[in-house]
Amino acid sequence: MNILLHICCANCAIYPLAVLREEQHQVSGFFYNHNIHPYQEFRRRLDTARDYAERVGLPMVWREDYPLEEFLLHTAPVPQLRCDYCYRSRLEETARTAVREGFDAFSTSLLYSRYQQHDKIRELGQDLALRYGLAFVYQDFRRGWRQGIDISKAMGLYRQQYCGCIYSEKERYSPRVGN
Repeated sequence: MNILLHICCANCAIYPLAVLREEQHQVSGFFYNHNIHPYQEFRRRLDTARDYAERVGLPMVWREDYPLEEFLLHTAPVPQLRCDYCYRSRLEETARTAVREGFDAFSTSLLYSRYQQHDKIRELGQDLALRYGLAFVYQDFRRGWRQGIDISKAMGLYRQQYCGCIYSEKERYSPRVGN
């Protein structure tokens, strides 16, 4: 299949890309991450993804705009549901782009992370695949967690310390009350 792989960051793309290529799929990457905060972090992840793609010969579709306000508009009212919007908006943009660019299927490097909600991602991906007339490639890429980390370190890639959004940044760096 000709698959468009949404890439949340270079590190999370390493193992899924290797698996999909081993399975003889044609894979192109798609960088769209309007959730990342602050802007310097967004640029750092974008630049790292660009470097990685060049090094491994991964064709890419880039969304370099930074519509943070759109992300905040949809997540600020109920921050506890931010992941729902974040997954849906990025997967839907991936599906739209896959249709526009002539891909057979789409997937996401979010499926590599043990910190993401796999059941929710799979359900959203399958719903969007039906809506857009594509296949959603679900695989549990978490089995390659250690391998992806080792390769990213060997490549000297920037390794971020939080999911990307302002809320995850707060959870990562803010002192916890009562601990």
